Amino acid sequence: MNTSSLELLEMVSGDDPAATPVASIIVLHGLGADGNDFVPIAHELDLSDVGPVRFVFPSAPVRPVTINGGYVMRAWYDIYPPSTQPAVPRREDSEGLRASQALVQALLEREAQRGVPAHRTVLMGFSQGCAMTLMAGLRAPQRLAGLVGLSGYLPLAETTATERSAANREVPIFMAHGEHDPVVTIDRATASRDLLQTLGYGVQWQAYPMEHSVCAEEVDDLNAWLLKVLSAG
Repeated sequence: MNTSSLELLEMVSGDDPAATPVASIIVLHGLGADGNDFVPIAHELDLSDVGPVRFVFPSAPVRPVTINGGYVMRAWYDIYPPSTQPAVPRREDSEGLRASQALVQALLEREAQRGVPAHRTVLMGFSQGCAMTLMAGLRAPQRLAGLVGLSGYLPLAETTATERSAANREVPIFMAHGEHDPVVTIDRATASRDLLQTLGYGVQWQAYPMEHSVCAEEVDDLNAWLLKVLSAG
């Protein structure tokens, strides 16, 4: 699959926008947002010790979202209302998740074709974008520099152990969440973290006194982690 169906924004960090990137960060937005959403956060990051870094901000396809009454919006996959019966597992849009997984994989391959190998590429996402980052990143056949999951969770968790790639069994993961998040409650995130750690992944976990958002302390912690994983590559 190619990326021609996606709208893409791009920027290169540093003073020279024409500089050749030495690393890439692909940023996946949350439900109803678009590629513009995390551009301000990228401007707050200081990765000058690494060199020029290309940020890629794709916008998700437009689709009806069931939990929002079928309203059409940008979404990486459909979201269904939770069951009213506690014992019933949460229903997930497996087809939509796997279609977007293919799009994300195509973005990773596009970076490699443009000269930034997978081991110099970080996949990062917020909320729905976090879900796609964890799902697609753990299944990517090329070793990535790292995965960043902000205010989200691991979808299709029950198939992760059998579907994950050998190449990314030791990929570093940064997960951060708001302690008062009413959209994706923190227990969903900690359950995802615990599963990943049980599977042997090294997860740097951070929690902040915020809701479904990003805070300055989180940006600072993310900045330090990105410098570490991109310098190691």
